[in-house]
Amino acid sequence: MRAPDILASDRDRDDLLVRLHTAFAEGRLAEAELDDRIDRTLAARTHGDLADISADLPEAASPRPAGGAPARSPGRFQLAYKSGLRRTGRWRLPERQDVVVYKGTGLLDLRGAELDAQVTTLRVLAYKSDVRIVVPPGLRVEAGGTGVSSELHGAPGPDAPVVVVRGLAYKGAIEIGDRPAAG
Repeated sequence: MRAPDILASDRDRDDLLVRLHTAFAEGRLAEAELDDRIDRTLAARTHGDLADISADLPEAASPRPAGGAPARSPGRFQLAYKSGLRRTGRWRLPERQDVVVYKGTGLLDLRGAELDAQVTTLRVLAYKSDVRIVVPPGLRVEAGGTGVSSELHGAPGPDAPVVVVRGLAYKGAIEIGDRPAAG
Protein backbone atom coordinates (compact mmCIF):
# COMPACT_ATOMS: atom_id res chain seq x y z
CA MET A 1 0.00 0.00 0.00
CA ARG A 2 1.34 3.41 -0.98
CA ALA A 3 1.85 5.95 1.80
CA PRO A 4 -0.20 9.16 1.52
CA ASP A 5 1.36 11.91 -0.54
CA ILE A 6 2.31 13.97 2.49
CA LEU A 7 5.43 16.06 2.02
CA ALA A 8 8.56 14.39 3.38
CA SER A 9 10.83 16.18 5.85
CA ASP A 10 14.63 16.22 5.96
CA ARG A 11 14.36 13.87 8.96
CA ASP A 12 12.26 11.42 6.89
CA ARG A 13 14.92 11.42 4.14
CA ASP A 14 17.72 11.03 6.74
CA ASP A 15 15.94 8.02 8.28
CA LEU A 16 15.71 6.35 4.87
CA LEU A 17 19.38 7.08 4.14
CA VAL A 18 20.30 5.22 7.34
CA ARG A 19 18.13 2.27 6.24
CA LEU A 20 19.78 2.26 2.81
CA HIS A 21 23.31 2.27 4.24
CA THR A 22 22.34 -0.47 6.70
CA ALA A 23 20.95 -2.54 3.81
CA PHE A 24 24.19 -2.00 1.87
CA ALA A 25 26.30 -3.02 4.89
CA GLU A 26 24.16 -6.18 5.25
CA GLY A 27 24.71 -7.07 1.58
CA ARG A 28 21.11 -6.40 0.51
CA LEU A 29 22.06 -3.65 -1.96
CA ALA A 30 24.88 -3.45 -4.50
CA GLU A 31 26.98 -0.29 -4.75
CA ALA A 32 25.29 0.98 -7.93
CA GLU A 33 21.85 0.33 -6.43
CA LEU A 34 22.83 2.22 -3.26
CA ASP A 35 24.02 5.19 -5.36
CA ASP A 36 20.76 5.24 -7.31
CA ARG A 37 18.56 5.02 -4.21
CA ILE A 38 20.53 7.74 -2.41
CA ASP A 39 19.99 10.09 -5.36
CA ARG A 40 16.27 9.25 -5.44
CA THR A 41 15.97 9.70 -1.65
CA LEU A 42 17.57 13.13 -1.72
CA ALA A 43 15.19 14.15 -4.53
CA ALA A 44 12.08 12.63 -2.90
CA ARG A 45 9.29 15.08 -2.13
CA THR A 46 6.62 12.89 -0.48
CA HIS A 47 6.23 9.93 1.85
CA GLY A 48 4.96 7.99 -1.17
CA ASP A 49 8.23 8.64 -3.01
CA LEU A 50 10.18 7.37 0.01
CA ALA A 51 7.94 4.30 0.31
CA ASP A 52 8.62 3.41 -3.34
CA ILE A 53 12.39 3.57 -2.74
CA SER A 54 12.27 1.32 0.34
CA ALA A 55 9.42 -1.07 -0.57
CA ASP A 56 11.72 -4.12 -0.84
CA LEU A 57 13.74 -3.40 2.34
CA PRO A 58 12.97 -4.75 5.81
CA GLU A 59 11.46 -2.29 8.25
CA ALA A 60 13.90 -0.30 10.33
CA ALA A 61 14.53 -1.93 13.68
CA SER A 62 12.93 0.01 16.50
CA PRO A 63 14.99 0.18 19.68
CA ARG A 64 13.34 -1.58 22.61
CA PRO A 65 14.47 -0.90 26.14
CA ALA A 66 15.42 -4.09 27.98
CA GLY A 67 13.82 -4.97 31.30
CA GLY A 68 11.90 -1.75 31.78
CA ALA A 69 14.99 0.44 31.38
CA PRO A 70 14.20 4.00 30.37
CA ALA A 71 14.15 4.63 26.64
CA ARG A 72 17.35 6.16 25.32
CA SER A 73 17.33 9.40 23.43
CA PRO A 74 17.47 8.87 19.68
CA GLY A 75 20.82 10.59 19.26
CA ARG A 76 21.83 12.50 16.17
CA PHE A 77 22.57 11.67 12.57
CA GLN A 78 24.97 13.52 10.29
CA LEU A 79 25.52 12.83 6.61
CA ALA A 80 28.11 14.11 4.16
CA TYR A 81 27.13 13.06 0.65
CA LYS A 82 29.96 13.64 -1.85
CA SER A 83 31.15 16.49 0.36
CA GLY A 84 32.85 17.12 3.67
CA LEU A 85 31.66 17.02 7.25
CA ARG A 86 33.51 19.08 9.84
CA ARG A 87 32.68 19.46 13.55
CA THR A 88 35.25 21.54 15.42
CA GLY A 89 35.34 24.12 18.19
CA ARG A 90 32.65 24.05 20.85
CA TRP A 91 29.75 21.72 20.11
CA ARG A 92 27.47 19.31 21.95
CA LEU A 93 27.97 15.58 21.42
CA PRO A 94 24.88 13.54 22.38
CA GLU A 95 25.01 10.12 24.03
CA ARG A 96 24.63 8.52 20.59
CA GLN A 97 25.83 9.98 17.29
CA ASP A 98 25.66 8.34 13.85
CA VAL A 99 27.92 9.73 11.14
CA VAL A 100 27.85 8.67 7.48
CA VAL A 101 30.42 10.05 5.07
CA TYR A 102 29.79 8.96 1.49
CA LYS A 103 32.55 9.72 -1.03
CA GLY A 104 33.88 12.63 1.00
CA THR A 105 35.89 13.52 4.10
CA GLY A 106 35.03 13.93 7.74
CA LEU A 107 36.60 15.59 10.77
CA LEU A 108 35.14 15.19 14.26
CA ASP A 109 37.28 17.21 16.65
CA LEU A 110 36.16 16.28 20.17
CA ARG A 111 38.64 18.55 21.95
CA GLY A 112 36.00 21.30 22.31
CA ALA A 113 32.95 19.02 22.40
CA GLU A 114 30.64 18.95 25.41
CA LEU A 115 29.71 15.33 26.10
CA ASP A 116 26.10 14.67 27.15
CA ALA A 117 26.95 11.39 28.89
CA GLN A 118 29.76 9.59 30.70
CA VAL A 119 29.70 7.00 27.89
CA THR A 120 29.20 8.29 24.35
CA THR A 121 28.75 6.05 21.33
CA LEU A 122 29.85 7.16 17.87
CA ARG A 123 28.82 4.93 14.96
CA VAL A 124 30.74 5.91 11.85
CA LEU A 125 30.34 4.69 8.27
CA ALA A 126 33.02 5.87 5.86
CA TYR A 127 32.12 4.77 2.35
CA LYS A 128 35.01 5.55 -0.04
CA SER A 129 35.88 8.24 2.51
CA ASP A 130 38.34 9.16 5.23
CA VAL A 131 37.11 10.24 8.67
CA ARG A 132 39.44 11.64 11.34
CA ILE A 133 38.34 11.74 15.00
CA VAL A 134 40.52 13.90 17.27
CA VAL A 135 40.11 13.27 21.01
CA PRO A 136 41.35 15.38 23.93
CA PRO A 137 43.77 14.08 26.55
CA GLY A 138 42.00 12.34 29.42
CA LEU A 139 39.27 10.81 27.27
CA ARG A 140 39.15 7.01 27.09
CA VAL A 141 38.45 5.59 23.63
CA GLU A 142 37.16 2.11 22.90
CA ALA A 143 37.33 1.53 19.16
CA GLY A 144 36.23 -1.36 17.01
CA GLY A 145 35.02 -2.25 13.58
CA THR A 146 36.50 -2.61 10.12
CA GLY A 147 38.94 -0.04 8.81
CA VAL A 148 39.27 1.70 12.19
CA SER A 149 42.71 2.62 13.53
CA SER A 150 43.78 4.62 16.56
CA GLU A 151 46.94 6.30 17.75
CA LEU A 152 46.56 7.70 21.25
CA HIS A 153 49.27 8.91 23.62
CA GLY A 154 48.96 8.87 27.41
CA ALA A 155 46.55 6.98 29.61
CA PRO A 156 43.26 8.42 30.87
CA GLY A 157 42.24 8.10 34.50
CA PRO A 158 39.77 5.48 35.72
CA ASP A 159 36.90 8.01 35.93
CA ALA A 160 37.54 9.47 32.48
CA PRO A 161 34.61 9.88 30.09
CA VAL A 162 34.43 7.13 27.47
CA VAL A 163 33.84 7.45 23.74
CA VAL A 164 32.97 4.16 22.07
CA VAL A 165 33.68 4.27 18.34
CA ARG A 166 32.09 1.57 16.19
CA GLY A 167 33.08 1.99 12.59
CA LEU A 168 32.90 0.53 9.14
CA ALA A 169 35.21 1.89 6.46
CA TYR A 170 34.69 0.62 2.93
CA LYS A 171 37.52 1.70 0.59
CA GLY A 172 38.40 4.39 3.14
CA ALA A 173 39.58 4.80 6.72
CA ILE A 174 38.46 5.92 10.15
CA GLU A 175 41.39 7.27 12.14
CA ILE A 176 41.27 8.16 15.83
CA GLY A 177 44.05 10.20 17.43
CA ASP A 178 44.80 12.86 19.98
CA ARG A 179 46.50 15.08 17.44
CA PRO A 180 45.12 16.63 14.24
CA ALA A 181 46.26 15.06 10.98
CA ALA A 182 49.53 16.40 9.66
CA GLY A 183 49.39 18.57 6.57
